[in-house]
Amino acid sequence: MATRRRHLAPAVLGIYLCAFVGVCAGAELSFTLEPSDIIAVQEQPLMLHCQVDGMPPIRTQWRRNGTPLSADQNYAMFANGSLLIGCFQKTRLDSSTDEGDYECVAQNSFGLVVSRKARVQAATMADFHEQPRSVRGELSGVGRFQCQIHGLPEPVISWEKDGRPVDTSDQRYTLLPTGVLQITGLREEDNGVFCCVAHNSAGVKHSNGAHLTVSGSQSAVYKEPMILVGPDNLTLIVHQTAILECVATGYPRPIVSWSRLDGRPIGVEGIQVLGTGNLMISDVRVQHSGVYVCAANKPGTRVRRTAQGRLVVQAPAEFVQPPQSISRPVGTTAIFTCVAQGEPPPHITWLKNGQVLEPSGHVKLRNNNSTLTIDGISQEDEAIYQCIAENSAGSTQASARLTVLWADGLPGVPTQVRAQSLSPTAIQVSWKEPEQHTQDIIGYVLHIRKTADPAEMEYQEAVSKSTLLQVVGDLEPSTSYTFYVKAYTSRGASKRSDTTEQSTLGEVPASPSLFTRVLNSSVVQAAWEASAKLSQLDGFRLYYRRLHAPIYSGPLTFPRNVTQHNITQLDPTMVYEIKVLAFNQHGDGNATIRFVSLKEAVEKSVLNPPCDCVKDEPSKSSTTGIIIGIHIGVTCIIFCVLFLMFSYRGRLMLCKTVQATPQVGRAAVQESSSSSQGALGLNGIARTTSEMQGGVSTATKPHGEANEMERLFPGPSHFEICMDSTHTMESSLVSCPFNETQISPLPLGDLSLVVEQEMQFHQLPAEGQEGTSQQDRG
Repeated sequence: MATRRRHLAPAVLGIYLCAFVGVCAGAELSFTLEPSDIIAVQEQPLMLHCQVDGMPPIRTQWRRNGTPLSADQNYAMFANGSLLIGCFQKTRLDSSTDEGDYECVAQNSFGLVVSRKARVQAATMADFHEQPRSVRGELSGVGRFQCQIHGLPEPVISWEKDGRPVDTSDQRYTLLPTGVLQITGLREEDNGVFCCVAHNSAGVKHSNGAHLTVSGSQSAVYKEPMILVGPDNLTLIVHQTAILECVATGYPRPIVSWSRLDGRPIGVEGIQVLGTGNLMISDVRVQHSGVYVCAANKPGTRVRRTAQGRLVVQAPAEFVQPPQSISRPVGTTAIFTCVAQGEPPPHITWLKNGQVLEPSGHVKLRNNNSTLTIDGISQEDEAIYQCIAENSAGSTQASARLTVLWADGLPGVPTQVRAQSLSPTAIQVSWKEPEQHTQDIIGYVLHIRKTADPAEMEYQEAVSKSTLLQVVGDLEPSTSYTFYVKAYTSRGASKRSDTTEQSTLGEVPASPSLFTRVLNSSVVQAAWEASAKLSQLDGFRLYYRRLHAPIYSGPLTFPRNVTQHNITQLDPTMVYEIKVLAFNQHGDGNATIRFVSLKEAVEKSVLNPPCDCVKDEPSKSSTTGIIIGIHIGVTCIIFCVLFLMFSYRGRLMLCKTVQATPQVGRAAVQESSSSSQGALGLNGIARTTSEMQGGVSTATKPHGEANEMERLFPGPSHFEICMDSTHTMESSLVSCPFNETQISPLPLGDLSLVVEQEMQFHQLPAEGQEGTSQQDRG
């Protein structure tokens, strides 16, 4: 169906002139302070903060994992909204826990809002899942120790050598926040036992000891550069610190450099090199995401080794466009928009007064839940709506209130909604005016949609209050539509009327194209093509009769894949009328009619090859005529010039534009069309025969014009014939397609034969002699 102009009824009717009013200051609820993620210490008190702004009285409550908490010996709720957990326990005696997702819920007379979820976890320290391993190194070589341990919060790693803290002031010692200890330029005094120490709020743990043994002597033998440890794949959240490790060996010592695989510059802000080649990016951002390449180059050469690691930086959800509070009259539409960004892209959830909002009949979520649409709002839809945007990096929320404006004296519901099919593309919908408060009605709005479409595909058309019906056009044939009506006043809309369904009528096929071809004195071939207009097609029906006969022979019915038929046993002395129409389950389409004279066609076929009317190029006749006309015109010009040069005495020849047909000795039938009447007629018949031989032109007079039409169309009846402008009488008489109702009577006496004036040409005089033209001698 063609794209429609969607009429927004409130805008068309101007009902919002007095409907919108501002929301009272301070009436909305909003959080000025929300709880945040926290790691709690066992057996210690914990405070979760929550502050709300809005019109009092405001009541606050806390929920853990969606379950409301009540004040008892473990929980205390303060008047400002904060929650105190007196003694945090990861696991209580009754198997309950204080860990979980906490939400602050606030409510006043206008609605309810829920804060973001704050994850509360107990501080823990697990055992080392990677212990340091003993290392053997050469003098001036590289030694590396690593340990890994999980804990909340993330444990801080330090190292001890022989029971004493490692001297980090020595530049040969590099301690990475990831728990890696690197020692470059090894010396004999570096021999010893190294231990990893992890500590956080949950406690302190020591790893097993690992020995570092330095042996050998410093060697000057060349060694290819080699990367011992390359960067790991990291996934971080914005504002954290990224450590990309790269440890390379070789002699001479290789030079370590960093680049990005995508060719973008790493930059300098927040970038720092630790030790001999480790890259640290503090305060990472989303734009730091990418593949980083560590290269170890032999000094002065292009020999190098590379290793690479991927850095993924996630960003918590944040709002680009939070929802805004709105006021709408009853029966209208409310739309909230909530657009958030983050990495990965956040998922959006809507709440109504703290409860997850599920789409229903009049509540729709579109554009990946970023648009909330509430159609035909009622008093029950008045609430605070929240948009929750969350991803793996975090969540955020924003709220907006819908105020439903209800005015006394709104009109009642329109009644007796009826729909009637008018055509394949139009349905008329009528209704009765409401029974209450009709004096203030300023108009109606008709709601329309395909029955099979979802409700959000509905569109509206505004209707004046002075009429109680509307013709809906531009519809699709054989399609069911659903309609309902609302009455509008300046204060709002009525409730929706009962719905009604109606289907458009089926569409009959368009007229096919029809072509005829005389095969012999008693057989005519009829060929047809379906219209290019898209419509359902079941087959074709063929009729034929002698001209003036009272009834047709037929119909001959053909399936849609058959497009021609030979009509046999015809009288060669008669003119036949042939018509073809297409049909489907909805009925017969308009017919296309042709007139064929077998006698005339057979006579002409003796002198001319048969014409394939289907494939004949319409431009042949006209092109040949133009060429002949050009030759004749050039000849006239040459005669005029010669007459002037040789002082020819005689009358001046009048050179006129000569329109010649390519067929000799035949009637040229011209087509006349009228845009106002759509009728086709025969303007006239001209016979001209020209022969150009040796520069001498002779002309023959027309003959037999008076009885030509009587011979071609015998009988007393009168009719009008339409000839194809690209065919002459050699091609069998072919009429243009038109409906049966388009045939208008035309007396034969009204047909005029126009004989083109004979053009006499002069014979060129022989050299030295005067030529005498036929006109002078005449």
